[in-house]
Amino acid sequence: MQSIIEKARQIKLLAMDVDGVLTNGSLYFGNSGEEMKAFSILDGLGIKLLRDAGIRPAIITGRSSTLLERRAAELKIDLIYQGREDKLVALEELRADLGLEMAEIAYVGDDLPDLSAIIKAGLGITVANGHSFVARHADWQTDAAGGSGAVREICELILKAQGKLNQAWEQFL
Repeated sequence: MQSIIEKARQIKLLAMDVDGVLTNGSLYFGNSGEEMKAFSILDGLGIKLLRDAGIRPAIITGRSSTLLERRAAELKIDLIYQGREDKLVALEELRADLGLEMAEIAYVGDDLPDLSAIIKAGLGITVANGHSFVARHADWQTDAAGGSGAVREICELILKAQGKLNQAWEQFL
């Protein structure tokens, strides 16, 4: 766990997959063709705390969704890469655009399309319900499942490693 804390100290950007990470991975379709997804409020507050501490959140997803655009706007996430099947290429573009080193980026995903980004990121993470092959290659696996507080757990780990967690919590006293 000490090596995870050391890696988390360097993080300036948290890049996240959506389906299976910010959601539980289920897709809901209505009879009229509408699509629905459920996002965790716990994760949303974690992202806000991270952003307020100066660590940028980003989204890299293989799907494209107006629902995601709405959720990202609510969370003030302006780095959104949708329709990107090759997550590593998108992560490299994001890194270059922001002038970061890979050691300064955490990436969280849950399945095989996320694997190359998880391996190359400074801190590669999967969620509790991530695919077992992905978990074997990740630096860390959360206790919480995707869509059920996993992102909050990651945000708090990064904030704690950087000595910013207590200050983030104290604003609510």
